[in-house]
Amino acid sequence: MNAMLHPVEACPALVLNADYRPLSYFPLSLWSWQDAIKAVFLGRVNILSEYERTVRSPSAEIRLPSVVCLKTYVQPAKHPAFTRFNVFLRDRFACQYCGRSDDLTFDHVVPRSRGGRTTWDNITTACSPCNLRKGGRMLKESGLHLRSRPVVPTVAQLQDVGRSFPPNYLHHSWNDFLYWDAELEA
Repeated sequence: MNAMLHPVEACPALVLNADYRPLSYFPLSLWSWQDAIKAVFLGRVNILSEYERTVRSPSAEIRLPSVVCLKTYVQPAKHPAFTRFNVFLRDRFACQYCGRSDDLTFDHVVPRSRGGRTTWDNITTACSPCNLRKGGRMLKESGLHLRSRPVVPTVAQLQDVGRSFPPNYLHHSWNDFLYWDAELEA
């Protein structure tokens, strides 16, 4: 493999939990090559696959890990964190009023000025034009209709949606550990 085609900085390691599943799909659980090597030397991970690239120190040479597995199982969160990113992920990065996927914001279904709270079941993804159109009005007053009602997602639901958005770069050594939607693989 030509070193110029794969500089060491472009060699992230896929991080799997002790059950051989990725810690997350979106964003995909990746470590820099430095963090992966550090975890190897600290005895925190097993190397499952390696790149052709090596790094050297005065006393050692090691092939860069491409897939590592934690030795200790990390219990996934029971409830997903309420973040802007996770709201967008739940809503598949699409405006829940018109379906557009650019210029996204989030909208209070029941406006804060009308007692609406910032919670999973009152926040939805909206493009800026739809958000401006709705303003501080209720849905019925705005003429807009939700494509889907906002709900509290489970961690598993967010992971499943994350599989719909594979990253631009997937190293072939990761294929046995990642499970994307069948329609994306076709």
